[in-house]
Amino acid sequence: PWLNAVLRLITAFAGVWGFSVLFNSPQRMCIVAGIIGAITDTLRLTMTDFGVAAEIAAFSGALLAGLLASAWRTIVRHGLAPQYLGYPRIGLTVPSIVIMVPGLYMYRAMFYLGQFHTLPALDWTFRAFMVIICLPIGLAVARVITDKSWRYDV
Repeated sequence: PWLNAVLRLITAFAGVWGFSVLFNSPQRMCIVAGIIGAITDTLRLTMTDFGVAAEIAAFSGALLAGLLASAWRTIVRHGLAPQYLGYPRIGLTVPSIVIMVPGLYMYRAMFYLGQFHTLPALDWTFRAFMVIICLPIGLAVARVITDKSWRYDV
């Protein structure tokens, strides 16, 4: 189990770092996003290993990504980290949750659709849709929890 967790941390870091590079982020920002993504994606995968539904695990991972990004901004704002490491929250959270998009579910949906098995295709499409919907909801809940002024912006 420990080796599995370490390998997940490493590969999740590499994946999130790669998405950050694709978004043309500075290297330091890619590293911070990679650390946040490594923690949150490893949590999500561990939760699914313990039998938690993929939707709840995705929501929890996205919620933790939002909370960690807000915590990072607070650390920088209070001078516990250098000011040049103060990055926008969205620049840290989006690469962290892109890796949680269920590509296998979408692949299975397209596979069954190509085989003209419509019921399994719809089942996998709906599962993928539910996971994809839970990701921004987790980020929004984290923002509501951590940003008092955002709740009242109209």
